[in-house]
Amino acid sequence: MNYAALRAIALALPEVEEGTSFGTPAFKVRKKLLARLREEDVLVVRIDLADKDFLIRTKPEIYFSTPHFDGYPAVLVKLGAAKPHELQ
Repeated sequence: MNYAALRAIALALPEVEEGTSFGTPAFKVRKKLLARLREEDVLVVRIDLADKDFLIRTKPEIYFSTPHFDGYPAVLVKLGAAKPHELQ
């Protein structure tokens, strides 16, 4: 997965707009953050905490967290390991 493919997936969703968050490319719905690049190959995605825990447990090679994001409804995604269907 690369940024161009991610961008195409995100902008195909209803009401998603491209913008920035913390100086990085981001996707928002009605001005609320949906996802943003954290680093070149790491994406932050807003997600329900129960879903976050499930993804990290079942696919730790793709999804993870850091102490900064622990307890926060967002999961970190290794873009290089993710397939398009996992981000859709």
